[in-house]
Amino acid sequence: MVSSPHEAMHRIFQQDPGLFPRAVRALGVSFSDPVSASPFPTDLTETRPLERRVDTLLRLDTAKDGSFLLAVEAQGGQDADKPASWAYYLAYLYAKYKMPAVLLVVCRDRNTASWAARQVSLGPSQWPTLTLRPLVLGPDTVPVIDTPEAAAKDISLAVLSSALHSRAPESDAILKALAAALKGLQADDEDTASIYIELTEQGLGKTPAADLWRHLMAVDLSIFQSQTAQALRAEGLSEGLSEALLVVLSGRGIDVSDEARARITTCDDHDTLTTWLTRAATATTTAELFADTEG
Repeated sequence: MVSSPHEAMHRIFQQDPGLFPRAVRALGVSFSDPVSASPFPTDLTETRPLERRVDTLLRLDTAKDGSFLLAVEAQGGQDADKPASWAYYLAYLYAKYKMPAVLLVVCRDRNTASWAARQVSLGPSQWPTLTLRPLVLGPDTVPVIDTPEAAAKDISLAVLSSALHSRAPESDAILKALAAALKGLQADDEDTASIYIELTEQGLGKTPAADLWRHLMAVDLSIFQSQTAQALRAEGLSEGLSEALLVVLSGRGIDVSDEARARITTCDDHDTLTTWLTRAATATTTAELFADTEG
């Protein structure tokens, strides 16, 4: 089953294809900014029963360097079969579209990134016929973006940074900076902000940083209700709403008695929990929180 971090690490390039040249500059590789980008079918399956599928495939058109295909692979771990698959992808794409192709591998793990960055030559040692040279983005090559100003300047790169540094000590600062930048973006473009919020949550996966992200989204009720609360409701995770509510109350310095805490944690009605969460933004006591509600 494809994981949420896997999806976020390649979907961010669908959301903002211009992220590719900006991100790989840290690798010392220069690509022109695309003037247009077109999604291509990701299914590389042949007519025979052999399925091969790249994660994201885009055609990038530039004013300076012409057009090329960008194949993005989100790699969660080392896989001895992958280099052969990647070489196949590139050869297939060139044969089908008659266009140069670049392989970008995105890894959250340093060891995986180091493994993926190796050049792999195919053919006898005295005459390698084909050399695979993927570009690799990982924790050591994507910068830590930990200020609201830097995050607002390039939100796509900040989302990628949050995913690739989700287990690093800097994760808290990255997420706080990103939350501030997204709050500013939401005022101008709520739909785009929602996409970035979703990609961030996916990219964090099941890490402690994901709990902080829920807390940050809970602080701004407009973001929390439009994104995380809907996801929690869809998944039936009333426990997540209860925990978020307790975080908001604690953050606002509201005293929560054992009785009130038990009432919150045992409530399994999503509408009631959402009502309480909304009231938590302005309430000064838990009595105000529970007024005229059941649960």
